[in-house]
Parts: sequence; structure tokens; C-alpha cells
Amino acid sequence: MSTHGHTSRRIHPEELRVDPSAVPGWQSADGLQLAVGDHVYCTDGPGEVVRVLGRTQSGSRLLELRLAGRRDSFFAAASNVLVPTAAGR
Repeated sequence: MSTHGHTSRRIHPEELRVDPSAVPGWQSADGLQLAVGDHVYCTDGPGEVVRVLGRTQSGSRLLELRLAGRRDSFFAAASNVLVPTAAGR
């Protein structure tokens, strides 16, 4: 039996959802018009929108993000991304 491709690290559901309490005063980006250069917060921390792509199965926009300290792209649904509230922008 091969263990190739398997890992002992398991992903827990809470690791896949952005925690709104991580950045008080920020709101979900779901339903908002995001643009290239907008600052966001996702499950892997703060980032910047590089591209706004098509829609996900849930109808939310798919975003390509640039995260600090990472060279590769990070993709997230707008419904799982936080942005500053209108008062904080």
C-alpha cells in the first residue's frame, strides 16, 4: 500500500473559514464590488486583490490574492474574505 500523496495533517472545517473576530470592524466581502488593489483579510491573513475572476458555485466572486511573504497566488471566494467596513475605508 502506497502512502504517496497522503499526510498526517488533517484540515479542519474551521481552518477553511475566515474568522470575523480576527479583524474587528471588517465585514464579509460577499456581494461587494472588489477591485484590483483592494486590501482584504482571508484564512491565511492579510492580502491584496490581484484579479477578480468568475463566480464560484455559491455565486460569490473568485479572487486571486497576493499574500505577504508568499510568492504563489492564493485563491479565495469573496464570501470567505473580509474587507474594512465603509467607515474604516
